[in-house]
Amino acid sequence: QIPILQTNNGPGLTGLMTIAAHLVRQARKDQLLGSTAEEKAVVQQWLEYRVTRVNGGSSKEDTRTILKDLNMHLEDKVYLAGNIFTLADILMYYGLHHIMVDLTVQEKEKYLNVSRWFNHIQHYPGVRQHLSDVIFIKNRLYTNAH
Repeated sequence: QIPILQTNNGPGLTGLMTIAAHLVRQARKDQLLGSTAEEKAVVQQWLEYRVTRVNGGSSKEDTRTILKDLNMHLEDKVYLAGNIFTLADILMYYGLHHIMVDLTVQEKEKYLNVSRWFNHIQHYPGVRQHLSDVIFIKNRLYTNAH
């Protein structure tokens, strides 16, 4: 199911990335799309990943691959685009929420970097909205042991 945004002037906008980028610009929060050309490209890359892989992935194997990819990527990063919070983090959070809710404690520990990132994003002001809080065992998430 492809989202459509009907605007007051002109034709409607189609597609998650198109609508999200439009709303970010309307809200004058362009920094959420990245500041440098490289950041913008990385944000775009993760938005595409969200639409093609996370939305498309439905099997257990797809989910494991997505979590493994993200876990490796987030090994040395705070956010998906490095050290800045972007639209990619927000949309990936929403795309992964239903997966993270169902993970066992052991699975959350297996994907420690994803768990750390997800927990951080869900507590970012204004992000979680109506979604349930996913519980993590804090003392395990923030240790240096790997």
